[in-house]
Amino acid sequence: MGVLWWLSDQPATGAGLPHPWDKGAHFLAYALLARLWRLGLGGFWGAFLLASGYGVVDEWHQSFVPGREAFGWDLLADALGAFFGARGVGRWGAPKTAPPPPPRPGPGPGR
Repeated sequence: MGVLWWLSDQPATGAGLPHPWDKGAHFLAYALLARLWRLGLGGFWGAFLLASGYGVVDEWHQSFVPGREAFGWDLLADALGAFFGARGVGRWGAPKTAPPPPPRPGPGPGR
């Protein structure tokens, strides 16, 4: 989150990624952020809401930086990346193991 904040705090120089590649960068950055939150928290909703909520905060912050603007399409790319990042971790994690079967009754004593 600190790296994203730092990147958003840089004044626009015109040397950024061209459209639509900038949306892909938003998607990937927030997918990674949500994936890390999911690994830390273990749940989809917390990871998704934290990552996409941070996208809102970061776009708001960026609106105060000279030469930068906040865009709704960036927010959408942030939220979609957060969704897929938070959702995908559950599918890529280790599979759950089945519980061991109950013990079978064996022959009694003296048999």
